[in-house]
Amino acid sequence: MSKKVQYKYDPKHLENSSPNFFKQEDLKAEEMILNIGPQHPSTHGVLRLELVTDGEIVKETVPHIGYLHRCFEKHAESLPLNQTIPFVDRLDYLAAINCEHVFVTGVEKMLGIEDKIPPRVQYIRVLVAELNRLASHFLGVGAYAIDMGAVTPFLWLLRDREHILRLLEWISGARMLYNYIWIGGLFYDLPVGFEEQCLSFIKYLKPKIKEFEDMLMDNKIFVHRTANVGILPRDLAINYGCSGPVLRGSGLKFDLRKVEPYSVYSELDFDVPVGKGLVGTVGDSWDRTYVRVKECYESVRIIEQCLEKLTKEYKRTRDFDPRAAVPKKIFGKEQEFYFRGESSKGELGFYYRMPAKKDVPLRVKARSCAFSNLSVLPEISKDCMIADIISILGSLDFVLGEVDR
Repeated sequence: MSKKVQYKYDPKHLENSSPNFFKQEDLKAEEMILNIGPQHPSTHGVLRLELVTDGEIVKETVPHIGYLHRCFEKHAESLPLNQTIPFVDRLDYLAAINCEHVFVTGVEKMLGIEDKIPPRVQYIRVLVAELNRLASHFLGVGAYAIDMGAVTPFLWLLRDREHILRLLEWISGARMLYNYIWIGGLFYDLPVGFEEQCLSFIKYLKPKIKEFEDMLMDNKIFVHRTANVGILPRDLAINYGCSGPVLRGSGLKFDLRKVEPYSVYSELDFDVPVGKGLVGTVGDSWDRTYVRVKECYESVRIIEQCLEKLTKEYKRTRDFDPRAAVPKKIFGKEQEFYFRGESSKGELGFYYRMPAKKDVPLRVKARSCAFSNLSVLPEISKDCMIADIISILGSLDFVLGEVDR
């Protein structure tokens, strides 16, 4: 018979495993270190949370990132700007067209060619960006619902998101990583009949959003799990550089599509939803989800206005070329330039440093909204329950591809 081996506790096991922020001697009586992730469905990607807990109470939270680092900025410094767009897609891969839109608009403003972009191209860009914003919010809110135990809203939203992905696949040939918005234009014009199909889908979608909102946002269990949980005060959100629904959930009406309009957003009519503390406190997890749901209605309004422009004032013509303004070589003067836009998760910015008479930048820096939004987690999760960590984390709606870059 094999000899029974008795396990002996080694107090140095924390140092022997993956590096921790806290050490054994840092812990007080009754405290322990608990790891959630990086392989855990509720961390929404390869994120590892190091928790210091006293029973069920979380005393400290430390996010450990870097598991998905893909050297985006180094890639961007090795390629011409127009060849970087496929890598931009892989930042927030759930809202790839939004990332493309910001990156390309920044390059066009830097080169001084934004006035050469045809209005039809600009309206198509906003149309597909808002479709992608809808798809991103559907998955973000749907996955958050399933974190809270609500399976049906998740299935409903994935069903409707599938319609959007098929529309975007019809345009670009890809379901998630599109390479559709090019510097100076588009990969291709809208397919014939796209405007009619998209309008038909929007008419179908409007009551579905209302149906989903009634089912989830007023649900007693969902309200109890999210209201007054993870409260983010407005001043703290500003100090941490939060943006998007995370910042607007704290009551600040700040949307770059309104504050610093780009493309044709200044010509469109839409509102900026903010958290109001309807069932809890302004800035809690429920408010952040509420803002995303209300933004879906506003994206639908923008899409309808774009479709009206694209079928009337800027309708397709035989001689229209969406690549007419695409430069063959992107040469510019020596300069530094920063541009920011409103992605589905907040302020996405790109800093470019260009050499003289070359198309390969010296430096490209991506300002990730998800990184800043995630950084506030240790502050708003102190003294909460372990179960509430999942509620707070999901309400931030981040993508690790953009956090790690």
